[in-house]
Amino acid sequence: MISQRLLLLQSTLAKKSILQSGIFRNNVRNMTVLSKESGETYRKENYSHRMNKTGRPVSPHVTIYQFPIAALTSITIRVTGCALTFGAAGVGLVEILAGNGAALGMMQEIAGTGYPVVTSLAKFSVSFPCVYHYLGGVRHLMWDNFPDMLTNVDVTKASYALVASSMVVSIAFVFV
Repeated sequence: MISQRLLLLQSTLAKKSILQSGIFRNNVRNMTVLSKESGETYRKENYSHRMNKTGRPVSPHVTIYQFPIAALTSITIRVTGCALTFGAAGVGLVEILAGNGAALGMMQEIAGTGYPVVTSLAKFSVSFPCVYHYLGGVRHLMWDNFPDMLTNVDVTKASYALVASSMVVSIAFVFV
């Protein structure tokens, strides 16, 4: 018991003497105690400004990382869901405000403009969110029923297949 205390005391004294000797001085930082006033100043300072004062680089955060395809497809499923919601709300609002058949008339006018680029973009902008969101739901249904498909390799393959098949089917709908 006494020998353990002596050993602890010796190791503490050794650490203190090493730190005071200056060998590791650059790696040791004194503890910062903030008063209320200095805490307020600290909160008001910009993060980049504080890091410049300390000489440390600002962390690049997520800008240096590449999102995996599974994350991008998941985000896109959410975005297409929002687009479908706002699109359906917009069609409903046009019908409520303008009367019977106004939305259908507007769509027929867009289709009959005589500009194939405008018509194709309109068809693609409607078909892609529908197809992508639907196929994304099918993908998740498959994962729910067959959890063995949830390996990193299979998820990546399914994500690329989702993007490719959605593009192919949406482009096919443009020509219908």
